Formats: sequence, C-alpha cells, structure tokens
Amino acid sequence: MFGSLGEVQADPLALATELAHASVMIGRLDQALASHPLRPAFLHRARLEAVRRQAAVDGKRIDPWHLAALIEGLRLRMDPYQTIVERGEIFEAGRLAFGLYQWLTTPDFDQEGAVHRAEQVISIAGGNATPLLAGAAGTYRWLNEGGDRPPIRAALVRFWVKSGLIRAPIPLTGAASLRSEADWNQQVWPRAFLQAIAAEAEDGLQQLMDLERAWFSARGKIRPRRRNSKAPMAVDIMAATPILSASSLSKGLGMAVQNATALLDEFCALGIAVEVTHRSKRRLFGLRHMAPIRDGVAAPRRPELGRGPGRPAVIREDEELTEPPPLPLLTPIERRTFDYSDLEYWMRHLDAVMRAVRVNLNLGAR
Repeated sequence: MFGSLGEVQADPLALATELAHASVMIGRLDQALASHPLRPAFLHRARLEAVRRQAAVDGKRIDPWHLAALIEGLRLRMDPYQTIVERGEIFEAGRLAFGLYQWLTTPDFDQEGAVHRAEQVISIAGGNATPLLAGAAGTYRWLNEGGDRPPIRAALVRFWVKSGLIRAPIPLTGAASLRSEADWNQQVWPRAFLQAIAAEAEDGLQQLMDLERAWFSARGKIRPRRRNSKAPMAVDIMAATPILSASSLSKGLGMAVQNATALLDEFCALGIAVEVTHRSKRRLFGLRHMAPIRDGVAAPRRPELGRGPGRPAVIREDEELTEPPPLPLLTPIERRTFDYSDLEYWMRHLDAVMRAVRVNLNLGAR
C-alpha cells in the first residue's frame, strides 16, 4: 500500500505541492527550534496544543489552559446552569486530555507496546517513501485496520525524529485530517494529512515567536537588578509554564511563599505578568500577551458590593491590553547571555505533576 507516489494520489502534482509546502514549514520550525534556549518550554506548550487538537477531533473539546489549570489544582470552568451530565462531560474531557498527554510523553508498559507496533506499521507501509509520505501511509493503514488513534500519533512523533525529519519531538500528528467530514478515500486523504501537518508546523513557529517575544520583553523589564536576584529565574519558570501559582514558584526558586507572592505582584505591576484568577487563595499568574488564559479558568464567585438578590451584575470594562512594540532580533550569541539552567528541571517537575494529576482524575472517575 502506498508504495509509490502514483498509488498515493490520483493527482501527483497536487500531492507534490502539498508535500513541498509541508516540508518547508517543518524545516522552518525545526531550524528555529534548533539549540533554542526555550525549546523545553515550547515543547510543553506544543504538547498542550496538540492535545487540544486531538481531543477536539475525538469529540471532546478542552482548552489547553484547562490542562495547565488542572496541574495547579484549579477546577475547570463550570457554568452554574450546567446539568450534572454536562459537568461530567467536562470532567471526562479533562481525563481524556491527560490520557492523550501521557501517550505523547510517558506511555505506560501497555501503551509503549502499542506505540512500538504502530511504528512498525509506518516502516512497513512507507517502504522507501519520504518520511512524510511514509507517515501518511502508515497512519492510513493503522487506522484502516482498526487501530486506535493515540498510538499512531505518538508513533508519528518518534518516526519524525528517527527519520531525521525533525530534531526535537515536536508533536506533529495531523489531527485535523481525522475530522468526521474528512474524505477517507485512499487517493485523497494523504493530501489532507499533509495539509494538517503543514498547518501544525506553521502554528508552532508562530507560537515559538510569541513565546520568545514575551520572554525577551519580560527579561528586559527586570534587567536593573542585583546579581543574586531571583527575578530572572522566575521569568524563566513562567516562560516554561503556562500558568503558575506562588507556591509552585516558591518551590522552584527555593524561597518563601510570601516572597514569591510579592515577586509575582511586582511582575503584575511592571506589566510582565497578569493574574488569571483574582482569588484570595490559590492565585494563578501567567506571562502577559501569551494567551487568553483569563477566560480558560473559573473566577471566584463573590457577592458584589451594592448588588442585591436578583439584580443584574455590575458590568466592568476589562483593562485594555496593548501590544508591546516590536523587539529587535537577537543573534544566537545574544540569546546565550541568559541563564536557562532551571528550565529542564522545571519541565521534568511538570511531567511528574501531570502523572500525579492523571492518577487523581482516574480515582475520581471510579
């Protein structure tokens, strides 16, 4: 199956065009990410986005920032008028998202065996084709023979790295090609797969640029500090994690929770960070201009001053967020002037927390 270009697509020219576009976009992302100091942070955020895409295609919609909120122990947004069934669906979507994340990062013994079998199918179905066509062929055969989606998605990421298509395990899985309205015809579907891969690579490149821009902007605002200040390290941790609590930051920096809270409040005053939840306890923060996380988590329900029972809520205009001016491009040498030693540790800590939260979710479901 799919042994040659003509067998894959009735229109070889159209397929070749999609193949070239996908190759260019993947090459740009791979080149931008090579030796990039924020690569661990980007991969974490890219996995959250990949899980969002996959869950949406599989029939469960969840915001990637919901996953980040669950890591910090914050409940998902629940409308007071939702039924028990609707709330159960949101909870189940969270469990599904954690499961998809585990397939991409730390599969268990049984999952590892399924991923290995999916890799073998890609190698056999692809033959001597290019990595992208081999990935399309293997995915089609695996799913056409009744295989589940998570194993082949994880296998694709490994196959891209082993084949030399990309150097970092960027989660490019072509999730959009598995939508219910997608044409599953053997001669048409590979084009949809390549289009989805190219779109994911393009979005990933934009996400990396946004992350770098926010990080450089935050770093630039805290430069006039004493040498032993932990503010630069705090910015690095916030770059690695979408949302962060004062207690988590205090553990990463080895400082008191009160000092970490004061540091985050100072970041908010400087415009480096924004508070996501506006709670008196378990407050969460994120880098400014990174994502609309303010809408992704639930705010506390407190009575408003001057509002009686049954009265309409007082409408308050949100603070207007202005885009920062364009930053000058930095050379790789200039990038290396910053210290990134704690990013790897913080990402390992996040993976451990994700596994613990998934166990708790499974226990709650039982």
